[in-house]
Amino acid sequence: MLTLYFAPGSSSFAVHIALHEIGVPFEGKPMSFKSNDLRSPAYLALNAEGKVPTLVVDGRPLTEVAAILYYLAKRFPDAGLLPRDDIEGLVAKIPEREHKFPGSHLYRAIAGLDTALWDLRGKRAGRSVCELLGGTPRPYRVYASSMRRDIQPGHEAERFARLREEHGYAAFKFRIGKECGHDEDEWPGRTEAIVPAVRDVLGPDAVLMVDANSCYSPKRAIEVGRMLESHGVVHFEEPCPYWELDWTRQVSEALDVNVAGGEQDCVLGEWRRMIDGHAVDIVQPDILRMGGITPMLHAFGLIEAKNLPVAPHHFPELMTPLLGASPNALYIEYLPYFVDGIFEQAPVIDRGMIRPLDVPGHGIRFHPDVLKTAQ
Repeated sequence: MLTLYFAPGSSSFAVHIALHEIGVPFEGKPMSFKSNDLRSPAYLALNAEGKVPTLVVDGRPLTEVAAILYYLAKRFPDAGLLPRDDIEGLVAKIPEREHKFPGSHLYRAIAGLDTALWDLRGKRAGRSVCELLGGTPRPYRVYASSMRRDIQPGHEAERFARLREEHGYAAFKFRIGKECGHDEDEWPGRTEAIVPAVRDVLGPDAVLMVDANSCYSPKRAIEVGRMLESHGVVHFEEPCPYWELDWTRQVSEALDVNVAGGEQDCVLGEWRRMIDGHAVDIVQPDILRMGGITPMLHAFGLIEAKNLPVAPHHFPELMTPLLGASPNALYIEYLPYFVDGIFEQAPVIDRGMIRPLDVPGHGIRFHPDVLKTAQ
């Protein structure tokens, strides 16, 4: 049993999560110390306020982050999580592992406020958010999106076939490559296997899309793109690290398949660079990462000025009102398992289409049981 020592009033949440996830038994104990005792090893691991939790291993105190890295490295010694002398490599790896959160925490918080205020404005006016934005509520096409790379190609194809049979989806997106993979596949040959497997099972009429999650260099992305084109894939998402816009532009210029991106970007300046430089063929703003409806309207203005198609990332329940106000709407992503049981009322998704509700506001009402347990 390992002992997690923490200063009074500190939060050891991150360490608790890390230890729990990798199955290391531990117990937590409060630690008292004299802040002016420079001989105390605990002092060296705590800041002036004594709020950094400390894990004592073999008599040595480790700070919160060091503790997490220590145990992950012990549990997965071949994963390269804790390079002995490669500080640069370690620092470069962290943004890749957390590439879904490129400084968007503030905008995510604003999104909750912004969308709630638009809902309130609609309810006070007795109009839908779509109508407030000058649009007309109408059905839009959604595609079934897979979030998995741990699935065999044949199983993924069968899963899509069941979704089509049960819910009427006609378009599907699945993952290729490896997340920030530096040209590596999730396992050797998976990408070359899954694309034809899905096509063979779903047939020639199914609309297929893929997401590489920032996997490839331009050279490798173009090679993969040629293979995608040979199987009729119409949407190649985030082929290169999304922060490398010039790389993505090289790929979009070289290929016939549409290159898509934008879901990670939360700053309008980056959107201007992406759109003005035509780095992508299809733009994918995320309403939560951008900060809600208000900044999305600014992004839509940039998109419409260049007459680019827009295919928003996630959350069709919130995005439907904006799509009704955009002449450039193409389709929208839907994760069939993502929001089960959360909503008491929300736009209906049926036969591959999302149908907005004709009610004031954005039409979403959370289930009371979900709100009771929310923290």
